[in-house]
Amino acid sequence: MILIAYDGSADADAAIDRAGALFGAEEATVLTVWEGIVDVLTRSGSGFALANIDYEALDRASEGEARDRAEAGGERAARAGLKAQGRARARGDSIADTILDEADAVGADAIVMGTRGLTGLKSVLLGSVSHAVLQRADRTVVVVPSPG
Repeated sequence: MILIAYDGSADADAAIDRAGALFGAEEATVLTVWEGIVDVLTRSGSGFALANIDYEALDRASEGEARDRAEAGGERAARAGLKAQGRARARGDSIADTILDEADAVGADAIVMGTRGLTGLKSVLLGSVSHAVLQRADRTVVVVPSPG
């Protein structure tokens, strides 16, 4: 079983394609992590709540988009030869922690991810999430170079 971190970016697409080439017909979970709006506002330091906003509806929409993205990633992984299923999971303490927790939950032998994603500032060498996963993982991590 492998876990592929997937956010819909070109780097995440490249990671799926490489995973298919490396692991063939292996079972895979394609994970998309989503964040609740209150968590995003809290982390951004905005320090305010917007009146008359349906936060639950925003979270449902965010989760739905993550599920759709994970499903698209699972379909891409299946085309790459993997026995894949998509899965969306709410962010825990950090995106890296959520990826590592999901790897434990599915019994992944390896984690595959791109170097950079759609969110945050891009690092010179590795994105902050891939770097954090590499530093803390207790299993094989394959970081696929950016196609660009």
